[in-house]
Amino acid sequence: MLGGPINFVNPLSVLESPGTLTGDFYALNFEKKAKSGRVILNLGPQHPSTHGVLRVLCELDGEYVDRAEPVLGYLHRMHEKMGEVKTPWQYIPNLGRVDYLHPLAWNWAYVGAAERLAGLEVPERAEYLRVIGCELNRIASHLLWWGAFVMDLGGFTPILYAFEEREKINDILQIITGSRLTMANFRFGGVCADGDERFFRLIREFIPYLRERLKMYQGLVTDNIILRRRLEGIGPIDVDMCQRYGATGPILRAAGLPRDTRRDYPYSVYPKLEFPIPTGPINDCFGRYLVRLREIETSLAIVEQAINQIPDGPVIMDKAPKATWKLPAGESYWAVEGARGQIAVHLLSDGGKNPYRLKLRAPGFSNLSLFAEAAQGTLLADAIAILGSLDLVIPEVDR
Repeated sequence: MLGGPINFVNPLSVLESPGTLTGDFYALNFEKKAKSGRVILNLGPQHPSTHGVLRVLCELDGEYVDRAEPVLGYLHRMHEKMGEVKTPWQYIPNLGRVDYLHPLAWNWAYVGAAERLAGLEVPERAEYLRVIGCELNRIASHLLWWGAFVMDLGGFTPILYAFEEREKINDILQIITGSRLTMANFRFGGVCADGDERFFRLIREFIPYLRERLKMYQGLVTDNIILRRRLEGIGPIDVDMCQRYGATGPILRAAGLPRDTRRDYPYSVYPKLEFPIPTGPINDCFGRYLVRLREIETSLAIVEQAINQIPDGPVIMDKAPKATWKLPAGESYWAVEGARGQIAVHLLSDGGKNPYRLKLRAPGFSNLSLFAEAAQGTLLADAIAILGSLDLVIPEVDR
């Protein structure tokens, strides 16, 4: 059920082999606090269920997790510092590497912050293309989470279906982005390419196709009694816990609070589109599962409306900023709704060729922070389910 071997070690042994100073420090302090007779388990940083180089130190009382502590730093790439030593144009490709599952949302957060600071007006057609691309990208992210999450629990088949649908979405997004993973088609003042006839035709074919597939997933996976027994009643996360740790996105909405940046802080053409905000009523692992599947349906509805409403016109403003463009002096903040929650960029410029300061608000970091409390007292196998239900992308968490 854990997807790979478990590494039981004495944390003191990490000093005898290569490792990061951060990991050694946490291991030593974690071991000192352990109660007598308890087993210390290293979950990661290469364990399949952590979906990246996340390390979770666990103190076990039999099969129950008495204490869990995530250890970060194995993938830190200094994205914020790079944003301060690169020009605004040079930094755009970085955003696709922060969260490679929903890169267009991160593109939008950075470009949006720069456009707000400079007072740039984006053509309406470009805004619709941004919405279409971002929502298709959200669906692809949720599908990959769905397949990987079920695989963490021992079911292999769903991830094959997830990648089949994801490839169809990538075929569409490749037309306007030229990429299939670390996409970056946003430009200051618009987007780099318009959608052609094939782009819109593939979208119109994909929407009813995926709706039918979601019905099949309902019977194959969602109604499966084995899956439901693994998820129902496991890892309840209420609104209070979410607010204490700053959790947003599907985790907060599964707890019953209908918070969504697209509605609470409207941007682009989202106010012209009608869509529900999926919420609870159950706040366990199964509730978070259901919310994300409903969000796929919501994104399909948004894309369908957008392609029907999209006007003719340019996809980038006249006299758009060029490669030598400098941000005006000032400060701006721009937030968007990513697949994992609220993404935000705080940008500070002194008028130089590079931003003076850059702060990235990554939803995964806040969502991971509540894991220690949510996993305490659960079975180890259930802790894996809780970790998977958070939908973590470690490059985003570690940045």
